[in-house]
Amino acid sequence: MSDALLFVAGLAGLVIGATLLVRGASKLALSFGISPLVVGLTIVAFGTSAPEVAVSVGAVLDGRTDIAIGNVVGSNIFNVLFILGASALITPLVVNLQLIRQEVPIMIGAALLLLLLGLDGKLGAFDAALLTVLMVAYTVFLIVQSRRASAQASEYDDEVRPAAPGAWDSKLPVQLLLIAAGLGFLVVGSDALVGAAVNFAKALGVSDVVIALTIVAAGTSMPEVATSITAALKGERDIAVGNVVGSNTFNILGCLGLSGLAAGGGELPLAPSLLSFDMWVMLAVSLACLPVFVTGREIARWEGGVFVGYYLAYVAYLILAAQQHDALPFFSKVMLGFVVPLTVVTLIVMLLRPARQA
Repeated sequence: MSDALLFVAGLAGLVIGATLLVRGASKLALSFGISPLVVGLTIVAFGTSAPEVAVSVGAVLDGRTDIAIGNVVGSNIFNVLFILGASALITPLVVNLQLIRQEVPIMIGAALLLLLLGLDGKLGAFDAALLTVLMVAYTVFLIVQSRRASAQASEYDDEVRPAAPGAWDSKLPVQLLLIAAGLGFLVVGSDALVGAAVNFAKALGVSDVVIALTIVAAGTSMPEVATSITAALKGERDIAVGNVVGSNTFNILGCLGLSGLAAGGGELPLAPSLLSFDMWVMLAVSLACLPVFVTGREIARWEGGVFVGYYLAYVAYLILAAQQHDALPFFSKVMLGFVVPLTVVTLIVMLLRPARQA
C-alpha cells in the first residue's frame, strides 16, 4: 500500500508542478512583453510534457535508463491510442489540415529517427545533442510560422492572458516563486514516482521497462489526458488532437534529448525488447494516424473505439509476455494473424476511398 500511495503522491506532485510552472513562466514571459502566441506555443504547449521530462531525466540521474526511455515510448503509444481514442468516443474529432500536412509527418519522422538512432542499441551523446537541436529548431519554426497565422493564438487564450494589474500573480516575486515551486514539485514528484515504479517492478517480478511502458507512461500523460478530454467536452476538438501530436514530437526530441544530455556524455542503453517491439509499435501507431486523419479529416467514434481497443490489447500483451503466460501464444496468433491484418486492410481501403471518389 505504501508504494501505491508513493506513486499517487508522485503523480500529484508532477501535475501540481507542471501547473505551477506553466502559470508562473507564462505570466513572467508576458510581463517581459513576450506575445501570448509565443508563450502558448512554447511554455504552455510543452508544459503538459513536463512530467515526462522530469521522470525521464530523474530516472537517468538515478541510473534507471530503462524507465527513462520506456516512459517516452509508452507515453507516445498511450497518447495516440488511449487519449485520442477516448476523446473521439466523447465526440468525433476534427483534424486540422496543417496537422495532416505538417505535424503528423513530423511526429512520424521523429519516431523513425529515434528508431534509426537506436539501431546500435543505445542513444549516445551525439544522438541526444541531435534530438535537442532538432527540438529547438522545431520550436523556432513553429513560432515563426505561427506569427504569420496569428489566429492560433486563440487556442491558448484562457491560459496565457496577461495578469491583471493588482492580481496576485502579477508581481515578479510571485511569478518566480511559482516557477521555483513548480520545479520543486516536479523534482520531488518524479523521484517518488520512479521509486514507486521500481518497487512495483520488483514486487510484480517484471522489468523496469514494462512498468515504464504502462503505469509510469499513463501517469506522466495525465496532463495530456486532462487537456484533450476537456477540449473534446468543450467542443474544442482541434486542440484535443493537436495537443497529442505536439506532445509526442516533444517527448521524443525534447524529453529524450534532455535525458541524454543529463547522462553527462554517457550513453543510454536501449532494452532489447524496446528496440525489437515497443519502438516499432510507437512508429506503427504514428503511421496509423495518417489514413485515419486523412479520411474525412476526422477521427470517428468507431475509430476511437479501435484505438482504445488496440491500447488494451497492447497492455495485455505486455502483461502476458512479462508473466510468460500460457495464453500468450494464442493471443499473439490472434493479433498477428487476424486483428492486425484486418486493421491494415481497413486503413488501406479508407485511404484509397477518397482518391476513388475524387
